[in-house]
Amino acid sequence: MIFTSGCSERNDDKIPIRIVAAGSLLLPFEEIEERFEDKYRDLDLLVEGHGSIQAIRQVTDLNRPFDVVAVADESLIPLLMYKLIPDSSNNWSEIAIPFGKTEMVLVFTNQSKYANKISSDNWFEILTKPDVRFGAANPVLDAAGYRSIMVLALADNYYGRNDILDKVFSSQFSPSLTVHKDGNNTRIILPDVMKTSGQKVSIRDGSIFLLSLLKTGGIDYAFEYKCVAEGAHLPYISLPDEINLGNAGYGDYYRNAIVDLNFKRFSSINLSRVGLPIVYAATIPSNAAHPDEATAFIKELTGDNKKVLGMPEPL
Repeated sequence: MIFTSGCSERNDDKIPIRIVAAGSLLLPFEEIEERFEDKYRDLDLLVEGHGSIQAIRQVTDLNRPFDVVAVADESLIPLLMYKLIPDSSNNWSEIAIPFGKTEMVLVFTNQSKYANKISSDNWFEILTKPDVRFGAANPVLDAAGYRSIMVLALADNYYGRNDILDKVFSSQFSPSLTVHKDGNNTRIILPDVMKTSGQKVSIRDGSIFLLSLLKTGGIDYAFEYKCVAEGAHLPYISLPDEINLGNAGYGDYYRNAIVDLNFKRFSSINLSRVGLPIVYAATIPSNAAHPDEATAFIKELTGDNKKVLGMPEPL
C-alpha cells in the first residue's frame, strides 16, 4: 500500500526531489515540504509513504529512484542498505543520519471499550479483556508493528506477568506465534504468513492505517508513536519508560525483547529486531539523482522542528 502527503503533486516546471518515508512522517512532512519549497522555489518535493521496511525495499528490492529515504528505525538503514548495489561497486548507502525520537503510547477514542476506565495503571488489564479489539501494524513491513510486540513482551517483565503478550497478541493467530522465554529475555518468532484466528487483533500494512480503523470503531486500541497520536489529536495512555522504547537510559532493558521476522523475502539477511530506543533517521541512496538537494532537505529535518505537528522530537 502506498500513501502520499497531500502536498506532493508533480509540478513539471520544477526539479522533482523524490522522498520515500515512513508513514508516520507524512503529516509533519507536509509542513516541512511547504517550508522547504518556499525556500527552494525551483524544487518540487514528491513524498511517498510506506512502512519503514517497505520504504527501504522500494529502493533496494524494487530499484525505484528516490533521493531520500526516511525511516522510523535508524538501525534498518545499515542492516538493509549498507550492501552492494547489484552490478556496482557502491553500497546502496553509507550513512544513517538521525533526526528525531519518540516513544510508544496506547491510543484510543472516546468510543473505545472501557475508555472511561483505562489508565496508566490498568491499561494491560483492559487490553487482555476478551471483548477488547486491538490493532497492530504488520511487523514484517512496519517498524511500529514489531515495536508493538516488543512493548507487550516488556510489559510481561515489568508487571511480573506472563499473559499480556499471549492474551493480547501471540495467541490470536493460527497457528499461535512461537514465543521463547529465558528469564527476562523474550524472543517472538513470526511465521511467513500471519493469519489471525479471530476478531481480537487486526493487522494493517502500516501503523497509519490503524488510525482510520480506530476512528471508525474497527478496533478499540493500538500502539502508536507519541508523535503520531499527537498529530492525529487522539487520546493516549503514556507507558512506563521501561517499556515505551523511548528512554535511552533503558536501552539495555529494551534488548530483552526480540522479534524474528521469519519472512522468505528476508532469507538472505538476519532480520532479528532487537528492542532499542526509537530513533528516526534518513539517508541519501548512493544512486540518488539529486544528492545536493537531498542533503538540503535532510538539513531541514535536523533543524528546529519542535512546532511541526506530528514531528518526532529533536535529538
